[in-house]
Amino acid sequence: MNGFDDRFLTRNGLAARQLAVLLLHHEPDTRLPRVRDFAQELGYGNGTIQAALALLEEAGAIETTARGHLGTFLVSSDRAILWRLSGLGTLLAAMPLPYSRRYEGLATGLRAAFEEAGTPFAITFMRGAGTRTAALLEGKTDLVVLSRFAADRLIEEHPGRLTLVADLGPATYVGAHGLLLREGASLDMPGLRVAVDHASEDQWMLAERAFAGRSDIEWVESSYMQMGDLLAQNQADATVWNLDEVQGRSAGVDVLPLGDEVTRELALRNSSAAIIGRSEGAKALTAVRDALDLSRVTSLQAEVLRGERIPSY
Repeated sequence: MNGFDDRFLTRNGLAARQLAVLLLHHEPDTRLPRVRDFAQELGYGNGTIQAALALLEEAGAIETTARGHLGTFLVSSDRAILWRLSGLGTLLAAMPLPYSRRYEGLATGLRAAFEEAGTPFAITFMRGAGTRTAALLEGKTDLVVLSRFAADRLIEEHPGRLTLVADLGPATYVGAHGLLLREGASLDMPGLRVAVDHASEDQWMLAERAFAGRSDIEWVESSYMQMGDLLAQNQADATVWNLDEVQGRSAGVDVLPLGDEVTRELALRNSSAAIIGRSEGAKALTAVRDALDLSRVTSLQAEVLRGERIPSY
């Protein structure tokens, strides 16, 4: 380890690492809090904070200037250096399996946007929003990508533990949901066999809402990816499915729109991609949210969907 790195293991260096997290929130050409305000927030003396600021300047992370009675201003900052010195490491995000072009585009856009924001970023893939969120709560991942509907429900289920980092808007998670009906079956037939995957928060909630009030439904538990095959093999009669995946797999099934307004509103919330994180890391996540260019995510996703960009994640 070189001498410079050693200095970041001293008391002044530890203060500099904590200060780096706070400085991720500040934009260039804005006035910084007073030294004593930083000192009070971080629990150090004024001298330690001044030494920490000097360390960050020497590392090339920030450049500041004093403007008399106006205070000290941040001239420029290098987010990549600030993030590295903060010790926050690489953010690991858990996403759905990339089985649709929309998910591939989302992963491509997120990776590019995080890298452009100076935040090291990696992706792991897990099936089921509940499974991904459990990994988040256990500290195995830092972020989870899921539908806005599932995000709202899980945040409500774990008060004070989860926080919304970003909402990317309609049609960023899925294009739309619809009813898949086996050829030869009808929705009003008694004992309708409906395929459902309770590992998929969105799918089973939509399915239960779509068939609410029916006491004669026979629920057929299935992996989400096998539902189309179940219908084709006459092992189920109907299901709710992401229409992004129907293309090329619609032989032997009819595709119908979802029914009532409530179900359609629910499907719209399911179509929006959301990112959640643990509340205990709220300061770092706020800095990430402020730096992320969400329009960059959606524009790259659109390019992948149109076939103009090869997915890269």
